Amino acid sequence: MKILETERLTLRTIQPDDAAFYYELVNDPTWLEHIGDKGIRSVEGARAAIIDGPCVMQERHGHSLYVMERKSDGKPLGLCGLIKRDTLPDVDIGYAIRPAYFGQGYTYEAAVAVVAYARDVLRLKRLMGITNPANTVSISLLGKLGLTFMEHKAMPPDDRPTNIYQLDLQ
Repeated sequence: MKILETERLTLRTIQPDDAAFYYELVNDPTWLEHIGDKGIRSVEGARAAIIDGPCVMQERHGHSLYVMERKSDGKPLGLCGLIKRDTLPDVDIGYAIRPAYFGQGYTYEAAVAVVAYARDVLRLKRLMGITNPANTVSISLLGKLGLTFMEHKAMPPDDRPTNIYQLDLQ
């Protein structure tokens, strides 16, 4: 289901049929370094993770991670969307893109649309962001989106050091 559209992208709900794309993305070395190992070792495992994660979240909360597809060719480039984690008091913005598309502005373009969606459609009062303290690109993106640093702490499930940011939307 299409959620958002930008100049170059369509953001849509992730579906079980996106399993091969999701499997490649979550096992990319940059994902593993900055986000962590999700333990997904097969396309079938990716399909189950999609069903149990973003599909359930979309149904429960009305938002989730969305596939960023390039309009020109329908190519899935990455993910960008809204995540409700038990470990945070508010919804956070999440994003990841395949390394082949780094530095082309796609993630920023998608994230700007997601922030506007959170504010204008979902009427969220506050948006959070989390990132690995070593991920300077993500830290920069959160800053460009207007999020400000709140704290640094270890986050479950693996207690990785994490920077936490926030943005008041109302």
